[in-house]
Amino acid sequence: MSAMLLNRRGLLSAGAGLALTTLAGPAIAQKRIRMVIATGGTGGVFYPYGGGLAKILSEKVPNLQATAQVTGGSVDNAKLLHAGEAELGFSTLDSTYDAVEGLGAYEQDGKQDIRVLAVLYDSFLHVVAGKDTGIARIADLKGKRVSIGSAGSSTESIADRVLLAAGLDPKTDVTRDNLGVAESVGALKDGKVSAFFWIGGVPTSAVRDLATTGQPPITFLPADAELAAVEKKYPGLYRPFLLKKDAYAGLSSDVAGLGIANVLIVSAKAEDSLVTTMLDGIFNNLDDVHKVHPEARKLSLATAATKTAVPFHPAAEAYYKAKGVLK
Repeated sequence: MSAMLLNRRGLLSAGAGLALTTLAGPAIAQKRIRMVIATGGTGGVFYPYGGGLAKILSEKVPNLQATAQVTGGSVDNAKLLHAGEAELGFSTLDSTYDAVEGLGAYEQDGKQDIRVLAVLYDSFLHVVAGKDTGIARIADLKGKRVSIGSAGSSTESIADRVLLAAGLDPKTDVTRDNLGVAESVGALKDGKVSAFFWIGGVPTSAVRDLATTGQPPITFLPADAELAAVEKKYPGLYRPFLLKKDAYAGLSSDVAGLGIANVLIVSAKAEDSLVTTMLDGIFNNLDDVHKVHPEARKLSLATAATKTAVPFHPAAEAYYKAKGVLK
């Protein structure tokens, strides 16, 4: 274990217990908490959302300095929290569940000791294809080169599950490229892939820019036919999501697809006082949080306290109960 990590942990251990007192008044001015927020790639929603939270927490919470870190996304974030290399992270609910249970992308590393801090918003499974490819449904991806998300990402996990639901073998029926959303957009523009998967908020900036330029013209594939099979195999994780036609340029009708909740996650071992401080920092400044990104406007105390298949951190559960939004 690195000296830097030990120092960070020591600082957090010393500082976290003082955080609530600091919020309540000027009794403690010497201690400073430094925390890392694990986000995602620059082309998605997690990064700007996390960057906004880092700025708000740093400016509004005395003696706390938060920094947003670019990561590969949900899987990386769970592992960073488990290893003590981040204090707060963004994740999709299915990836969080897999992390806690040691499934999928976490089979090799084992169960990750993480918990939910807050439920944020729903992501949409973008399945984007070039209009000139003749691809109209997910089953049409057979024999095509497809970006299925960064290796080990939540996008890759759900892409594999949806491909299976469409009757395809995700390992052999498509030629797989592991690309993040920004790289996927570039590959589609260059004709290197016929389609890509991306699980992200609406709008996702990289997808929005692609749709706006219309170069190349794109189509969004529905996933409602696959949703029932995925829901049956993974109950409580996925739900219907209707992409409105005004969400992206060029859409002539709504697209019925698959949605997944996004959550803020923390280590199960996070100090109760630090967890409460983070929640206070967010919900005492909710108007500022809502300005960070369109998806951030969906956050409220009530939505944050939505029960999921993954338990809350005990301090978060106590916080929501004290606020009267969780029984």
